[in-house]
Amino acid sequence: MSAPPILYRLLFVLNPISGDIDKSSLEDTITAFCAERGRTAAFFHTTGKDDLRRLQRHLREHSYDAVFAAGGDGTVSLVAEAVSETELPLGIIPLGSGNGLSKDLGIPQDQQEALRLIWDHQVRAIDTLRVGSTFCAHLADLGFNALVVERFCSGDTRGPGAYVRIAMQEYLGYEPAVYRIITDQETYEGAAFMVTVANANTFGSNVVINPDSRLDDGEFEICLIEPFPGTAALGILYQLYTDAFDESVYTRRLRCRQATIEVPGQERVLVQVDGEPEQAALPLRITMQPRSLRVLLPLG
Repeated sequence: MSAPPILYRLLFVLNPISGDIDKSSLEDTITAFCAERGRTAAFFHTTGKDDLRRLQRHLREHSYDAVFAAGGDGTVSLVAEAVSETELPLGIIPLGSGNGLSKDLGIPQDQQEALRLIWDHQVRAIDTLRVGSTFCAHLADLGFNALVVERFCSGDTRGPGAYVRIAMQEYLGYEPAVYRIITDQETYEGAAFMVTVANANTFGSNVVINPDSRLDDGEFEICLIEPFPGTAALGILYQLYTDAFDESVYTRRLRCRQATIEVPGQERVLVQVDGEPEQAALPLRITMQPRSLRVLLPLG
């Protein structure tokens, strides 16, 4: 196997508010880190307004060897969409609350260790998804978690504690919806507490929703948690944190290459995609772009 190309010109896309982490000295740290190794660092700041179009235009007007997302899952998804279907590889400096994709890829969660990917890396092509019209690099879901993510994103507090508090508040009054899911392999009809469209294994909270999944196998999974009695809640939670999703009588997975999700009687549905909630039109079609994203990973 030939050695990966040396990356000299690097763009770092920074989200100044992700994860409630102080980033005031981050640019200086990255600049010094790159300069010591003969690399050049440039920076692009997200603002929450038209970021994708601005970043795509910036990449057309400038030449780089790699683009690093320095932020949380939303920033990673933004940069991934901007460089997908191109030869530009994506690097990740995980600085968010969850950092789901970086964990699934085995990228170090320590900032200094993640920066080593600048010169010590391999390049791997992974699959991406389209959930409706929205790009997805990691996970999307409908149902309970989508509701919690929406409440979380509209709140003033970040971090795992805020997520758990919101989840407990919403759980008591939550009513599961009925879904019709048509895949290229099978059809599911019934109520579900949560429906996860998964191209990966694990949420940023370390919940393993899709055991044994691969990011580059040309398939994705739809993971269902069906309605369950309150007495089963702790058992299901334990299984989700111990890589035992398939052992519950209330869970099932549909493996497929494409799917359509309907919610009878509804024209729109709340869905979260890579940590960002949105209202999507129904029916919701999910398609795959095999090996469309090149990512920088640790050696080995």
